[in-house]
Amino acid sequence: MAPEQEQTAITTAADFNGLSPFEVLAPADQRLPFVFNSPHSGCQYPKAFLEASRLDALSIRSSEDSFVDQLFAHVVPLGAPMLRAHFPRAFLDVNREPYELDPKMFSERLPSYANTRSIRVAGGLGTIPKIVSENHNIYRHNLPVAEALFRIEEIYKPYHSTLTRLLAQTHVTFGYAILIDCHSMPSQQRGPGTESKPDFILGDRFGTSCDPSLTETAVDLLTDLGYSVSCNKPYAGGFITEHYGRPARNLHALQIEINRNLYMDEETQTHHGGFHKLAEDLAHFSAELTAMPDFAFLPDEESLAAE
Repeated sequence: MAPEQEQTAITTAADFNGLSPFEVLAPADQRLPFVFNSPHSGCQYPKAFLEASRLDALSIRSSEDSFVDQLFAHVVPLGAPMLRAHFPRAFLDVNREPYELDPKMFSERLPSYANTRSIRVAGGLGTIPKIVSENHNIYRHNLPVAEALFRIEEIYKPYHSTLTRLLAQTHVTFGYAILIDCHSMPSQQRGPGTESKPDFILGDRFGTSCDPSLTETAVDLLTDLGYSVSCNKPYAGGFITEHYGRPARNLHALQIEINRNLYMDEETQTHHGGFHKLAEDLAHFSAELTAMPDFAFLPDEESLAAE
């Protein structure tokens, strides 16, 4: 077997340093029709995964949405649940279709139902990522297909089942549900002629994943706090926003990307002095956003009568 075809056997019993792969932080009483989600802030790296990687323990963290779960922890006392990952994005990306897989990463043939030709797979950022930022390959050798299927069946699918349940329960209780999908982004755009990004980028799939009033209110609140905000470019929302955002069914999804330069040192993966101010501003932002009136999201009586 040629070196580039050697197989990396990681584990089918991933250990996230004694933690479950993910958890729901739930208020004692859910008082808000909102669910917050932090799918990329996980920082618990299985030992076998690190040993199989060609990257050092700091470099492999460059794809993390570091500390985003901490920045939004205030939503739980407000009365909204938050789902957060402990597994790292480099290990498994739940903001993808379940089987977006690169056949060149694996030592055997993938199942016929795998999506091997998506743009995200071509970029090395499928459900099982091939790279972290700046095109750094993660693995020393190819993976067994069984490893990918384990991560999808045992972690990806339960994660999405949990998110679906939270949204369904919220919808039943309030008549509608709003998902806020929380992320962070590198401060610099990759490629030639790099430019700094705005402080926030909001993604609503170009107006299709939520009522426009949600996006407009979020933009206004962040702008009033002094931040620069843009919408949908270059991040319009990933699989989660697209999959769960169904405004016609009173299910709304909005993605929030935070510029990491606002709160952390991207080289050392540590907080800097801006963290606490940003956390305070986001607490104000969340309190105001979640106070939006029901009539913005529930169909009026005339619309119901016409159905």
